[in-house]
Amino acid sequence: MTFDGKVMVTGGAGYIGSHAVLALLDAGYDVVVLDNLVTGFAWAVDPRATLIEMAVEDDRVRDVLSEHRVRAILHFAGSVVVPESVSDPLKYYRNNTAASRSLIESAVVAGVPHFIFSSTAATYGTPDKVPVAEGDPTVPINPYGMSKLMTEAMLRDVATAHPINYCVLRYFNVAGADPQARSGQSTIGATHLIKIAVEAATGKRAHVGVFGTDFPTRDGTGVRDYIHVSDLADAHVAALGLLIARPADSHTLNCGYGRGFSVMEVLDAVDRVTNMKIERRFEGRRAGDPAELVADNRAILKALPWRPKRDDLDGIVRDALAWERKLAGMGE
Repeated sequence: MTFDGKVMVTGGAGYIGSHAVLALLDAGYDVVVLDNLVTGFAWAVDPRATLIEMAVEDDRVRDVLSEHRVRAILHFAGSVVVPESVSDPLKYYRNNTAASRSLIESAVVAGVPHFIFSSTAATYGTPDKVPVAEGDPTVPINPYGMSKLMTEAMLRDVATAHPINYCVLRYFNVAGADPQARSGQSTIGATHLIKIAVEAATGKRAHVGVFGTDFPTRDGTGVRDYIHVSDLADAHVAALGLLIARPADSHTLNCGYGRGFSVMEVLDAVDRVTNMKIERRFEGRRAGDPAELVADNRAILKALPWRPKRDDLDGIVRDALAWERKLAGMGE
């Protein structure tokens, strides 16, 4: 297995992308980060990487790919807030689908042979069964999920027509922060539950909203499969290794631990870790939220030499809390 070139990480100044950059650099890859810095932070990019401030849909991207001898793209750039996708669907089809189409075309023109795509469990919509497997129906119930599913379809078609292979990684709920506190969730107004809860624990928020208490789940609140962001980043490195080793094959894999926690169980974990009681404010369901999303992760465990190292809810909360406290110290 040889890899002579660089890896481009789009959205590498954002939450998951910055962790993928760390994992790639730690594994010995040369990394170029492409980010327009609309929601990302230049300081979040490890100095070992080269940061280029540019949108993925810019026509100059193909020149960047050639100049830097990019041989693989990890594509994280896009919009990720489900309720916002319901109220502003065109933003999501522009930022996620149309922009991805442009990036894929640039990859084909520049002859980039490997592409890893940041997809989502939202492609499944409301699954008929839980846990949900890669071959189960994909019927998104919000524009966010559909915008990602359309990109998956483009990759599948492009890989049939051009010498490029891909790995679609469907994330479940990503949480936590780098255990060495090198990066974490820094987005202003983030909607991730654990991020919101640790903001409340550090005094940045007065309460945590619980959206929906009448779901058909064990305690009436939504159930999700929470995966540590550093485990997820490691999965990308392993997926890249697979694409390089087997250039004729493409893959679609769930990224999750295979077990779910309810909103209330997550908040109980935050209470345990912080030794305090966070105020919970009960509100109605949000548009586009399914009751339960848990990964069947057997395929990724079979395809990759990847094994979760941080499958512990309290540990995920501890890392998220440590990062939140670091942000407070940085004056964020």
